[in-house]
Amino acid sequence: MLFSANVSLVPNLALCRFMYTQTFAILVAECEMDVEQGRNKSMDVEFFILGFNTSRTLRIICFALFFFMLLITLSGHLAIVVISVLDPALNTPMYFFLRSLSFIEICYTLVIVPKMLASFLAKSTRISLIACAAQMYFFIAFGGAECFLLVVMAYDRYMAICNPLRYTLIMSRNLCMQLLVATYISGFSISLGLTLLIFTLPFCGSHEINHFFCDIPPVLLLACSDISMNEVAVFFVCMTNLLIPFLLILISYVFIGHSIVRIKCSEGRNKAFSTCVAHLVVALLHYGCAIFIYIRPKASYSLNHDKVVSLIYTNLTPMLYPIIYSLRNKEVKGAFKRVWERIFVAIAK
Repeated sequence: MLFSANVSLVPNLALCRFMYTQTFAILVAECEMDVEQGRNKSMDVEFFILGFNTSRTLRIICFALFFFMLLITLSGHLAIVVISVLDPALNTPMYFFLRSLSFIEICYTLVIVPKMLASFLAKSTRISLIACAAQMYFFIAFGGAECFLLVVMAYDRYMAICNPLRYTLIMSRNLCMQLLVATYISGFSISLGLTLLIFTLPFCGSHEINHFFCDIPPVLLLACSDISMNEVAVFFVCMTNLLIPFLLILISYVFIGHSIVRIKCSEGRNKAFSTCVAHLVVALLHYGCAIFIYIRPKASYSLNHDKVVSLIYTNLTPMLYPIIYSLRNKEVKGAFKRVWERIFVAIAK
């Protein structure tokens, strides 16, 4: 009897093992199907950019105003790029970085403003998940590259004023190119990690983005899972991209200001002061608005207030940069005049 019981037990164990294996395989297959369906659903997600909830007349006025600002911004930065390339007098590290800053600003503006202008003409604008992720990626990438480039420009001014005898030796063309490439790599790599961190979250609730573009805070609020770790990661990235570079710029300008005061020649002192003030004003505008948006307590978030501040740093500050850099800069004014005369002579021939 014992033998027969053991014999009968063997097929039962085999049957149980078979049933367990099959059940586990079915569960795994169902989980994989759910994950795949979740991915497909995520890929099919569409967001609605709400823009500004105002009257149609006011939206049309805003469209005309910001379209005009866009034209001024693009023409100003393009002028700086063209002039700094064509005029040999501006073939210096300072204007090399200024040209790079203008190029970044052109790309940065084109990523945000066209979609914003479209939101003025419609109550809401549809955007796919991939398009929203792409907009956020390039927005963070160019914004991050600009943050690091402003630090590089502060370092350039520090070397020019605090160590003028070794300036041309240290700030060689190779070093300038390496620093520029480093700013792009830093901005784009940080942006890739941050964008993946946000858009791998599930968006199963409302798809209405209370903003005029795919910015980090309004998109993050749409996620239907725990975002506490994501918020910590975003805060850490913003600290790396914004607060630390801004502090480095302020520290460098403490040394620069001390060196400017010691310059005996009034003309040299005024020239150094004008170039440094222009860069410092640009840095304050850029970092000030960005720090207000991304580095502050969560309890003080207000998407409506953020939209107004975002209008400033995506439209007004890029338009002011060419004016700030050329208003008191005799070199830029002289180069613009020489290039314009050269173009006029070429057309006359």
